[in-house]
Amino acid sequence: MDQGKVNPTMKLEDQGITGLGYVYYNRSEDELHAAAVEAGEGVTGKGGTFLVTTGKHTGRSPKDKFVVRTPSVENTIWWENNPPMDPEKFDSLYADMLAHMKGGTYNVQDLFGGADPAHRLDVRVVTELAWHGLFIRHLLRRPEAAELETFNPDFTIINCPTFKADPEKHGCRSETVIALNMDAKLILIGGTEYAGENKKSVFTLLNYLLPEKGIMPMHCSANHAPGNPVDTAVFFGLSGTGKTTLSADPERVLIGDDEHGWSDRGIFNFEGGCYAKTINLSAEAEPEIFATCSMPNTVIENMVFDPDTMELDFEDDSLTANMRCAYPLNYISNASDTALGGHPKNIIMLTCDAFGVLPPISRLTPAQAMYHFLSGFTSKVAGTERGVTEPEPTFSTCFGAPFMPRRPEVYGDLLRSKIANHGASCWLVNTGWTGGAYGTGSRMPIKATRALLSAALDGSLSESSFRKDPYFGFDVPVEVAGVDKTLLNPRDTWADKAAYDAQAKKLVTMFSDNFEKYVPYIDEDVKAAAIG
Repeated sequence: MDQGKVNPTMKLEDQGITGLGYVYYNRSEDELHAAAVEAGEGVTGKGGTFLVTTGKHTGRSPKDKFVVRTPSVENTIWWENNPPMDPEKFDSLYADMLAHMKGGTYNVQDLFGGADPAHRLDVRVVTELAWHGLFIRHLLRRPEAAELETFNPDFTIINCPTFKADPEKHGCRSETVIALNMDAKLILIGGTEYAGENKKSVFTLLNYLLPEKGIMPMHCSANHAPGNPVDTAVFFGLSGTGKTTLSADPERVLIGDDEHGWSDRGIFNFEGGCYAKTINLSAEAEPEIFATCSMPNTVIENMVFDPDTMELDFEDDSLTANMRCAYPLNYISNASDTALGGHPKNIIMLTCDAFGVLPPISRLTPAQAMYHFLSGFTSKVAGTERGVTEPEPTFSTCFGAPFMPRRPEVYGDLLRSKIANHGASCWLVNTGWTGGAYGTGSRMPIKATRALLSAALDGSLSESSFRKDPYFGFDVPVEVAGVDKTLLNPRDTWADKAAYDAQAKKLVTMFSDNFEKYVPYIDEDVKAAAIG
């Protein structure tokens, strides 16, 4: 039985998905919330939020993600980073998943990936769990009712957590699987309840499709000055580096918190909502995001709460450190109505340095910017991926290797050409440790980070005096109003200076060793900017 507003010529049966029980098309947020509670998927929290836990998967499973190896993508996929799946194995997986779905109740959301109509991706998301429908309805962009009547999906995602893959039969690694088939325009997700797989699948698609149009897809947040979309800033960084927190600056207009494209017209948000980490979230430090945790239909994922009062515990990470909230962009009072911005005036590369040796902010030349973009140094923080329980230093090229289906140089060259054409200033910002490595030092004070970013964005930081860092070669400000001068020179924050020197040399070697694989693909000026 079908219910809801949908293109009458593009129902699931028109796509060959038949034999289901109830199919609900494009339910509203309230309807999805009520259905999820009725099905026992979660409970209603304070303010009308939806509280849910995701079982053993409390983060992404990047090792369970595959791309189907067909002739059309053979020469364009970065196979070293994207494990292949045989087309025959995918066909078997698809047939078995459809058989598993027979007679079941499913929710369909027809949504847009991309705020720019000229470059958006029309995505159909079929979910076994009603709350997954609520989640993705927040995170992607919602068509008007009239648009649904003619909606024709470019790609379809089917997410069935109760389906368990067979590694031998389906060509995967475990009972959990995320399989992308570019030819069939299908993504199959099974064996995981973690909702983030839904949005990251869309991001991976856009990362593959947009470069063919000369558009730079970016794992970044973005904002612009009030009343001045031309004064735009983008913030690159992996989960846990502060993209969401730092872009939600009440003094600027939020374009989006995680994923954007940079076209010849400027930047555009891929999403319609935000997916923010909530561990240690406070009303004092992040009032806008904190407020969403008591707003109607916000999805509160993997947070401990009092069953009597429904009060959330923002410090208890016993379920996971990757506790999150998902909410529509309009819940942030300073969010952009259009989710569009001009060409970036400032590019911020965020890193979480668990070694505690990088300065809180550094100025990069264009060649250094490409070097650090390709390097993508940061630390995986606890809970972001399965098995990560404390910060692990890592190099994730383009600040988003798990979502990059093409070779890194494709994105690096796009970024470099965009910077050259539009003259953006580039900064490397460390939101990780100071005063010592993880376990000895402490996290960089967010007030200091905000003050440094404000100075970068308003142009005053460029007028400061800079020193050349002896280990990493970039320019570091000597003094910035409102920031403890000691913080600007990380060596001064260490009690043991010799230990700092040893740790800095170790990181330089890691940079140098990691970058060797890119040397054959880059120009001389980027080679000259290399560390080590």
